[in-house]
Amino acid sequence: MVERALSFGSVAEAYDRFRPGYPLELLELVTEYAGEPPIRTALEIGAGTGKATRLFAQGGIAVTATEPDAAMLAELRKQLPANVTTVQAAFEDLPLDTSYGLVYSAAALHWTNPVGRWERMAALVQPGGVFANFGVPIQLADPDLQEAARAARLPYLDDDGVPSPDGTSADRPMQWPGTELEQSEWFTDVRQVVIERLLPMSAVDYVGQLSTVSAYVLLSPADRDEVFRRTLEALPETVELDAQVHVHLARRLGD
Repeated sequence: MVERALSFGSVAEAYDRFRPGYPLELLELVTEYAGEPPIRTALEIGAGTGKATRLFAQGGIAVTATEPDAAMLAELRKQLPANVTTVQAAFEDLPLDTSYGLVYSAAALHWTNPVGRWERMAALVQPGGVFANFGVPIQLADPDLQEAARAARLPYLDDDGVPSPDGTSADRPMQWPGTELEQSEWFTDVRQVVIERLLPMSAVDYVGQLSTVSAYVLLSPADRDEVFRRTLEALPETVELDAQVHVHLARRLGD
């Protein structure tokens, strides 16, 4: 898992180009959940190239964006809003002397160390403040095309996803990290929300997104090229991405 977690720097430019950003509905969802007083400060865990950073900065929130990978952070800094501070650090190395009205992670929380994760998180969120986790699984909307893409990669890659960190099956009503948050002594009012979204794109851009997925990054260059060739051959020129945003929200206990 550590190797996969640290693999993204090699594809930082492609990550910023091909990965979908986050919709305004996400910012509205989080700020509505937070209520009054409004969120003033936020800490982002695993900011990557800033896909979520720019959204929350757009809401007038002073964001401290943290990211352990120097190449990803360099890409983020190319489009840095004035109200964003960047820090090169892993979640486990962040000092616990400052807390924030919002702590959030976009498609990065599953890479953090599970040992002491929620105690450390609670130290970073102000009492009454909000924790938010969200991500966009890269998945074709058409089941037949999903199967065609799976068959194309199968000789080289059995599964391109990341398994649930706590083993929660996909048919459970509450998914990770909501499952762990519900068991946490530091958080309450756990909510799970899905923002529906479909994104049309070229098959070439879809493969561009796959090129930023850790399972493909870790393939040998020859195998990766062959998987992508086979995938493009199996798909029509234009596809539709099921770009649902999966969101989990929780409130830090305390006054």
